[in-house]
Amino acid sequence: MAGDSSRTDLTGMTAAGLAAAIAAGETSAVEVTRAHLDRIDAVDAQVRAFLHVAPEVALAAARAVDARRAAGEPLGPLAGVPLALKDLFTTTDMPTTCGSRILDGWRAPYDATVTARLRRAGVVILGKVNMDEFAMGSSTENSAFGPTHNPWDLSRVPGGSSGGSSAAVAAFEAPLGIGTDTGGSIRQPAAVCGIVGTKPTYGGSSRYGVVAFASSLDTPGPLARTVLDTALLHEVMSGHDPCDSTSIDAPVPPVVAAARQADVSGLRVGVVAELGGEGYQPGVLARFGEAVELLESLGAKVTEVSCPHFSYALPAYYLIAPSECSSNLARFDGMRYGLRVGDDGTASAEEVMSLTRAAGFGAEVKRRIMLGTYALSSGYYDAYYGKAQQVRTLIARDFDAAFEQVDVLVSPTTPTTAFPIGERADDPMAMYLADLCTIPSDLAGNAALSVPCGLAPDDGLPVGLQVMAPVLADDRLYRVAAAVEAALDARRGHPLLDEAKGLGDD
Repeated sequence: MAGDSSRTDLTGMTAAGLAAAIAAGETSAVEVTRAHLDRIDAVDAQVRAFLHVAPEVALAAARAVDARRAAGEPLGPLAGVPLALKDLFTTTDMPTTCGSRILDGWRAPYDATVTARLRRAGVVILGKVNMDEFAMGSSTENSAFGPTHNPWDLSRVPGGSSGGSSAAVAAFEAPLGIGTDTGGSIRQPAAVCGIVGTKPTYGGSSRYGVVAFASSLDTPGPLARTVLDTALLHEVMSGHDPCDSTSIDAPVPPVVAAARQADVSGLRVGVVAELGGEGYQPGVLARFGEAVELLESLGAKVTEVSCPHFSYALPAYYLIAPSECSSNLARFDGMRYGLRVGDDGTASAEEVMSLTRAAGFGAEVKRRIMLGTYALSSGYYDAYYGKAQQVRTLIARDFDAAFEQVDVLVSPTTPTTAFPIGERADDPMAMYLADLCTIPSDLAGNAALSVPCGLAPDDGLPVGLQVMAPVLADDRLYRVAAAVEAALDARRGHPLLDEAKGLGDD
């Protein structure tokens, strides 16, 4: 790959640029796909973003796009563009493991709605990428198949649980990625990998075919290296789905038009007082402060806003999410699909279930199942799960009150930059704090996005600016993010394109 400059150029292009070049006949979808498969071959042994690469599937999809173009058929805005798919979206032609031994090698009998929409749009799925097991984690270290590495510094985490998706995009293995956000699992890895990631309004993107962690929180969303690319993918993957009972029957907000607008003149921006200060890395706060000043210089009206119950979001989340996971993961019993241990003809069904779960689930998944089961148990439901849901209501009211005063809220996306692999592995509370800023939007269901706002001066690693908007006002996110991106020239070169960094060298 090092000697093929044309293919290197293709992997460095934006998704919008690639789609335009394919539609114009300047390159082919097959050539673009091969370039990215070559990139995966060159660097993924070090990044370890992919669990399953599917060259035959990808090239077949690319050839179909080229055939449509040759026949004069209109192509969609992302036709022929490669994508990395988080390994909890079901796919009929690739395994779906959820980063867990309990589903090692399992193939689903149907495509998730998001998978199907991507295919219909001509998006080329390169394969399935790594994640924290069943999306439970903030570093992608909880995967049963080993950790993914942050392309900016291979000794550090890429965030989680969508760390494979974020690392693949940041490493130029794919221009687009799909993740899910339950407590920050799109925005947090996007921030620490220096890319853009969006949690749409809950119900704005379909959960059908997404292996559930916490059903009232899980939200599929897009990741990309630019705001416009993220908006294009947001629009392609979203919309009402009758197969998902929580899907909102409303038009997709005009996110692409907003991303092209890049104007915040007169926009009211609220800085959340509770999301900053003590415990936050100085370099993160420095870049966040500069981003706020930048918005003000671009014509936004900036004020400080208090959301007093955000301080209780983290403990409330770690009662609600485990409670829902303890229910959802009961289906993995060794009886119907996936791993089965101890079925020698003498063991009872209960013994097979126990042995299968002991062997198939990792430590973090077991921890959350036990927490959730306890919180839902007789005598404790009202004291724990019930109280957490009351806090959730108060957090939603905080958002409602804030959005009466301002159009969007902003905060750092994460309290720190990417931390070293292994640093927090034995300290669950320290790990959970990585999602301190992102959890409130998941509990309330409103839209939120992370956009790069520079490198922290104390360690040179990416920092994310989080933008939060009301329910179904997802377009406001892109209006702010595009303005920040344009002002900061976020499309400048990335260290991974410099072969002197050593990535991909033998």
